[in-house]
Amino acid sequence: MAESPVSLLRAHSRHAPWNARGLAAHASALVDAAGMRPTNASARAMPSARAVRFYVANGLLDRPEGAGTAATYGYRHLLQLLAIKIRQREGQTLESIKQEMREVTGDALERRVAQSLTPALVLNGSNGVTAVDGNPATWRRLPVGDGVEVHVRDDSPAARDAVLIAIREAVRAAVGRTDVTG
Repeated sequence: MAESPVSLLRAHSRHAPWNARGLAAHASALVDAAGMRPTNASARAMPSARAVRFYVANGLLDRPEGAGTAATYGYRHLLQLLAIKIRQREGQTLESIKQEMREVTGDALERRVAQSLTPALVLNGSNGVTAVDGNPATWRRLPVGDGVEVHVRDDSPAARDAVLIAIREAVRAAVGRTDVTG
């Protein structure tokens, strides 16, 4: 049985805590996978570390633990950042988003984000059948990002949903690394 979008979203909490750059990268991977683009021309689709600090300074994100380069962000910060991007996609201004953030509880925020990101959270890979050693084998195609996908044979121990999510997130993190050169 497939896991709920909320439990799949909660799986991302194990990657916390993040610094501002790590939080922005993690949120960007989810935003990219969901294909979210803001309708507001002044808003960027992908959050940056600078945007994270801006949102904190303007009361859209809770203050992090610590300060400066030692500041760390947790799962609630991820939910808040994703909610900002979701609401921007819907055409909301930062001021109206700020008001909403004051009024929404943690559970409601989590449900709202999970519902909006369902396509990115649910393993939306397709299955294909090919021959392995003369025997038919079914493979899961797992989209990772633009131009990148992973294939896992269904009879592999790695075909479990939790493992596939971890693989997808690890590949996304590796693809987003700036220290890797071609």
